[in-house]
Amino acid sequence: MKVVGFAGYSCSGKTMLVEQLIPIFRLQGMRVSVVKHAHHRFDIDHVGKDTYRHREAGAFEVVVASDKRLALIREFEQPAQLTVHQLISELYDGVDWVLVEGFKESDLLKIEVWRAESHKPARYMDDDFIVAIATDSPGQLPQATGLDVLDLNDPDSVVSWLTAHGDRFDYRSEIYA
Repeated sequence: MKVVGFAGYSCSGKTMLVEQLIPIFRLQGMRVSVVKHAHHRFDIDHVGKDTYRHREAGAFEVVVASDKRLALIREFEQPAQLTVHQLISELYDGVDWVLVEGFKESDLLKIEVWRAESHKPARYMDDDFIVAIATDSPGQLPQATGLDVLDLNDPDSVVSWLTAHGDRFDYRSEIYA
């Protein structure tokens, strides 16, 4: 399995880029999983649904499955910050690419998603795990770089770059165990 992170500030275009990459990988016959960092409380089930009722009743985990989908909901008894590596270990083993959105402080190789119009600082100068920058404004990067600069508006070229450099993204879970 190959794992790549996408890091950037809110509204930089991370979600849109990841969303555009998935069908391109799929057209190449690859299976893709996504790990997404969420802030604060969030729900994937809703009031009145069985999964919600079981979780609210105190279940530690609720697994719901059909012939098309499986979802696991785990309720932590105490606040817990799982690492990106713990989340990756929960994924199905037969996946080709894992696209990680968020976790900008992680030790995963990452593509920084940066837009000049956001007026947010770039991270590539201070993060050795950033291996490329996806941007819509390469001429406005705050500092010259030897990193590859990818066109944020051309997801096909981002997938081409990832597959051409795929060996760099091989994930070895034993390193993070």
